[in-house]
Amino acid sequence: MRRAHVRVSRRSGFTLLEVLVAFIIAILALDILFDAGLTGLHASHVASRYEQAIAHARSHLALAVHDTPLIAGDWTGEDGSGFTWHLRVEPIAATAVRPAFSATPQGSRIFPLTLYFVSVVVAWHDGYRLRHVRLDTEQIGQGLRG
Repeated sequence: MRRAHVRVSRRSGFTLLEVLVAFIIAILALDILFDAGLTGLHASHVASRYEQAIAHARSHLALAVHDTPLIAGDWTGEDGSGFTWHLRVEPIAATAVRPAFSATPQGSRIFPLTLYFVSVVVAWHDGYRLRHVRLDTEQIGQGLRG
């Protein structure tokens, strides 16, 4: 009887070097995915803070332009949660008009009007970076005050 010679290959799996290269590639891919996830979370947080700042700025702007009478000046304060605000109201033009009726409620035939520039800036710190939003408008007010 003849013996059959079975040939056994020495190479029946992966070498240690191939396994290490595969692990390094997997680790690099996971690192890239993790960084992308963190970047997305940070961008979402920054966008949320911008939305909050715009809401604060709109609120201060609405209070300033609906305040009667509109008064020229600078005001600052804090809204909490790290937000600070600066409101500036300044006259940019003044005139007097004649009302359609014979006299104003004060009995005068001339009605003074002033055009005001109103600006509000809301700022906050994002790590080491100072971020801010600014809203501007122009508003007609009665007379020049300040």
